[in-house]
Amino acid sequence: MKSTSFTKIHKELGAKLVEFAGFEMPVQYTSIIQEHNAVRNSVGVFDVSHMGEIEVSGTDAFAFVQYVTTNDVSKLEEGKVQYSAMCYDDGGIVDDLLVYHCGNYVQLVVNASNKDKDFEWLKSKAKKFSHVHLLDRSDETSLLAIQGKNSLATLQKISSVDLAPLQYYTFAWAKIIGIEVLISRTGYTGELGFEIYFHGSEKDAEKIWYAIFDAGDEFNIQPCGLGARDSLRLEMGFCLYGNDIDQTTNPLEASLGWITKLNKGDFVAREILLQKQQEGLKRKLVGFIMENDKAIPRQHYTLQSNGSNIGEVTSGTMSPTLSKGIGMGYVATEFAKVGNTIEVNIRNKQERATIVKLPFLQKL
Repeated sequence: MKSTSFTKIHKELGAKLVEFAGFEMPVQYTSIIQEHNAVRNSVGVFDVSHMGEIEVSGTDAFAFVQYVTTNDVSKLEEGKVQYSAMCYDDGGIVDDLLVYHCGNYVQLVVNASNKDKDFEWLKSKAKKFSHVHLLDRSDETSLLAIQGKNSLATLQKISSVDLAPLQYYTFAWAKIIGIEVLISRTGYTGELGFEIYFHGSEKDAEKIWYAIFDAGDEFNIQPCGLGARDSLRLEMGFCLYGNDIDQTTNPLEASLGWITKLNKGDFVAREILLQKQQEGLKRKLVGFIMENDKAIPRQHYTLQSNGSNIGEVTSGTMSPTLSKGIGMGYVATEFAKVGNTIEVNIRNKQERATIVKLPFLQKL
């Protein structure tokens, strides 16, 4: 298994480590609920250095990214970030990702489990362009997510630039204890938060980690693992690749039509997505809340209506904030209306749930 620059710290803190996307990653330090609540109520830090970072440069870089992603890169200005997706020729999702306009190059931030596959797919599509250079910088990039209402107050103590003006989905170059970093006003939790990208040694990484925790000490800053990251993102209705989206789903049925700009001009799978839109979607990704407070939906549980199967759960958990079971899943379109009642088959018992408008929490 691969390590990140922070693995030594995780072990010293007694984190429970698991294999994830080929990395040894912390799933929790104390408890998922405690770490979840730390982010919702104050501030928490996640090591997400396993994510993939792919640099796209050359005179055709922006035209290339416009072609391989579903969102409209022409609307992206330097210093801004865009949430997007990449699709196979049949409309299935290669990955969801962040697109960073870094001036003379673009940084793509992709999911850890997809990094190698994404890079090969991008290389295959780059053959259409004369001047595109792809560089996988994942192994040399460290990434921390500092999330929660006290994240700004924490980071401002050690940032060389004023972070208050940073709007959601923008970024700035800065220095933390003399180390150059990219500080991005992004995250996967729905809270005020930042993500810090940097290249450097394990020693540099440790310096940044401890500087952040010293700065956040007055806010009872907590290290957080992948378990809390998952429950936080699910409360916000954020998709997780491999659960809610994959090569068998298209962005329109995944409720990602807002990042699928069919009128922007040619891009991979545009024609097939236009066709699917015109024909009408057969299924839709929805969110639901369990009526029984003790019922917890889990991935692959069957969704039913009046005893008939209408879909399955893609993500589910007990929401620490709502103290109710929540989930997402694909259902046949005729059952997808907000307010509809469906059943979740939990250990051969039909538990009632109500389809709700996402997100489950109103945050951002």
